[in-house]
Amino acid sequence: MTDYREQISRYIAMEKEVLDSLDSGEISRVMNVLEEARLSGKRIFICGNGGSASTSSHLECDFNKGISYGQEIKYDIECLSDNVPMMMAIANDISYDDIFVVPLRNKLKKGDIVIGISGSGNSTNVVKAFEYANGLGADTIALTGYSGGRLKEIGKYGIHVAVDNMQIVEDVHLVLNHMMMFILSGMKGC
Repeated sequence: MTDYREQISRYIAMEKEVLDSLDSGEISRVMNVLEEARLSGKRIFICGNGGSASTSSHLECDFNKGISYGQEIKYDIECLSDNVPMMMAIANDISYDDIFVVPLRNKLKKGDIVIGISGSGNSTNVVKAFEYANGLGADTIALTGYSGGRLKEIGKYGIHVAVDNMQIVEDVHLVLNHMMMFILSGMKGC
């Protein structure tokens, strides 16, 4: 039997170090932008690829149900990564790079928000969604890792997870989702 305890300890230590390095000011700003959107009836669109698509879908669920359930004014979040038939049609007929920007052209309005999740910060389809949103006058929130890439540069707001490890980046993005959901829903215990 292989003893993985040393590798497990290293991974947990890296996770703790990254969590300790997060900028609580960035997180608080993002939470305030999201709450202002909820209170003013703005729509929020979120997207990502791979594990980031999963986190996007998870955030939509946690905010639309977890936070909104007991609120009079609810979140209106749509995960663009969840409409697989539309994504495949756009990828097939136009380009995979356009799978998020095409639905935004149909729905996004000035003052709405686009959240892009990308470990590298360089996912072309998320970058194109941000470029469109910025040009329209919508707000953009980037959740990134590694160096932050292009999304960190062009996002109006963001939370950067500064580590060159995709698993840790994706772990922390999900922790951020749960942290914001826990705080914004007024759950007790913290």
